[in-house]
Parts: sequence; C-alpha cells; structure tokens
Amino acid sequence: MQSKPQLLNWITCDGVHIDPSSGKHTILGIFSNIRARQFPVVHPLMLWFLTLTDCTPGQHTLKISIGLDPTNMLKVIERPFESHSPMQRINIVNELRNCSFPQAGDYHIHVEVDDELILATNLILSE
Repeated sequence: MQSKPQLLNWITCDGVHIDPSSGKHTILGIFSNIRARQFPVVHPLMLWFLTLTDCTPGQHTLKISIGLDPTNMLKVIERPFESHSPMQRINIVNELRNCSFPQAGDYHIHVEVDDELILATNLILSE
C-alpha cells in the first residue's frame, strides 16, 4: 500500500538562507498574518517553506493555491520536485513576489502533492 505524502513543516516567512557548506536552512521573519493600511494591497515578497516526507521515489508535482473562497482558489505555485526515497525529507522554498490581496479577510491556502490535498491552512489579512 502506497502512503500519502506527509507535510512535516509549513512556515510563512520573509526569507530563507541556505548555507552553501552545510545545506542548513535559516528562516528569517516568520509571520502568520499581514496588516495593511488599505486594500487592495500588494505584498512585495513572502516565502512558503515546507518539508515533505513519505513521497514515493520519482517525480512529483507541488501545487499551492490561495483565495478568499475555498471553492475558487488561484493557483500561485506549481512546480516539480523529486523524491529518492519515502524516508527522505524534502525541503522546498516557494517564493511569491508582488502577491495582490483585493480585500481584508481570511485567505485559504491549499497545498497539494500530485493533486492530493495535504494541507488546508490560512493567512489573515487585516487593517
């Protein structure tokens, strides 16, 4: 029986530094909400750092969508990644530049691997 990919880590942050000699990740500016003076607002840069495991060996597709209505989401990330073993921990850094938010609210975020939902979370935008 094939297991579903597991999400070990999900962080919204300002930056991720990867040390070239050790491969260690340093996470900068973790946040879970955005405050704006007015809407619509454009957030200049945010990163979604995630760690996956239990992925079967081979090629996979990561998709991340966001929206105010969970039935009408905008896909903002779609990218391939490779797993060498189900035991492997795969760190993926996803960069979003100039992400536009039309109004304040509770924005839903869905993370999928190979079209299977592995995380439903949110990002709150407020005045």
